[in-house]
Amino acid sequence: MNCVRLLNTFKKMVMNSQYCTANYQNAIEALNNLQSNAAYLKTASRYDVGNTTLKETEKYLVRSGLTLEDLKKLSVIHVAGTKGKGSTCAFTESILRHHGYKTGLYTSPHLISVRERIRINGQSISEQIFAEEFWRLHNSLSSQKDHEADMPPYFRFLTILMFHVFLRASVDVAIVEVGIGGLYDCTNIIPQPACVGITRLDLDHTALLGDTLPLIAAQKAGIFKKNVPAFSVTQPAETIQILREKANTICCPLNFVSAISCHKFKKNPPELGISSEVQYSNAALAIELSRTWLSNRQNSIDKSVINFDKVEIALKLCKWPGRTQILRTESVDFYLDGAHTQESMSCCVEWFSKKKSMGKKSVLIFNATGNRDAKSLLEILGRVQFSGAYFVPNFPGICLKEMENRVLPVAEQTKRCQVNYEHWVVNNNNKGACANSVKEALEMIESEFKTERVQVLITGSLHLIGAALALLDPELKMNSD
Repeated sequence: MNCVRLLNTFKKMVMNSQYCTANYQNAIEALNNLQSNAAYLKTASRYDVGNTTLKETEKYLVRSGLTLEDLKKLSVIHVAGTKGKGSTCAFTESILRHHGYKTGLYTSPHLISVRERIRINGQSISEQIFAEEFWRLHNSLSSQKDHEADMPPYFRFLTILMFHVFLRASVDVAIVEVGIGGLYDCTNIIPQPACVGITRLDLDHTALLGDTLPLIAAQKAGIFKKNVPAFSVTQPAETIQILREKANTICCPLNFVSAISCHKFKKNPPELGISSEVQYSNAALAIELSRTWLSNRQNSIDKSVINFDKVEIALKLCKWPGRTQILRTESVDFYLDGAHTQESMSCCVEWFSKKKSMGKKSVLIFNATGNRDAKSLLEILGRVQFSGAYFVPNFPGICLKEMENRVLPVAEQTKRCQVNYEHWVVNNNNKGACANSVKEALEMIESEFKTERVQVLITGSLHLIGAALALLDPELKMNSD
């Protein structure tokens, strides 16, 4: 009898597991059917996005069963910027988690699984939780549509989903990364964050945000709120002026953080889980955001609320795949960095040049998406003496629904790869080739260099990094077999 009961229990567990998997895959399919962020960027401009995004986001939020007043129950750290905002959020989350608080982390884009975008205590939410929350929200919004297309686009949907997940989980703090810009980003419906941060600014998404640093700074400063502490890192003088003007206009206290070496660490500067010199300013910003949140939480102005022994451990253990990441395998050393602006590419080249081994051949795998100036990025990469360069779409070579891009299909990306390849071979005296996938590029490298141990730099797009990691480290464990 006990054996029968055990067998029936096992069968039920298997059926539930199969149901959850199918339910999750159906959720991913439904999510992909929503307009993607890429589609939004393709059609939007800074002239037409203004008044609609936040109003639309609030409309869908209310339909989902939440109000702006409900969002005040979340204690939020809001982070905008061009470069390093994801890393800053990751450092901040690690610091506060190591201080014993329950953390929620919302970032974008994801590398392999969409669940990476919504994390609790540093871990992606489970397929079961994602599927349950997804269908609860999707069904609620679908039942209230005014017309067939009346659903929030991809990123807006996930943002509303994130609010539900974090509120239901009763997180102590939610660290929220802005998607694009700040002023009109859908995350900016957060009414009263605990504090906000602005990372290093650079030219990116210029069609949407403006084509000068002051214009971009004005958009990023849109997350400033009255009487809410704001922090930023060292910026160009023209950028600092705009940030100060925007902060003063709304009575937002703005401070620029000190170098990380000003803090009292046992080892100074501390060891970072995300390597490269450029990460120290992101870590310094994360420390100030964490300290401000802790002071607010404990209703204290005492700076000793933050424990620097815990900070040191948190910074060292912080992992953020795809950003200045080195992945060593038996035959190849991979260097992965999602650099996609001129300044970040210069930092990437500097990092790679310092970290790569002398005497081993270097190979490039590259792609750039959107309206980014790929030629300028390739000119920076030309400073490295590569023995070969491969231009590929953001496609791993295996079918993964969560990485599917229905707006920029592989065929369209491949055309641009050909243009980048032609530019490269004209300006660089080394071999180059186009491939239809990352898998095909790796096979070409294996065939070309045979038994030589090469070091491969993969850069130009975080989506390309995700495609590579889908093959090399699909569980994002920071190692590969």
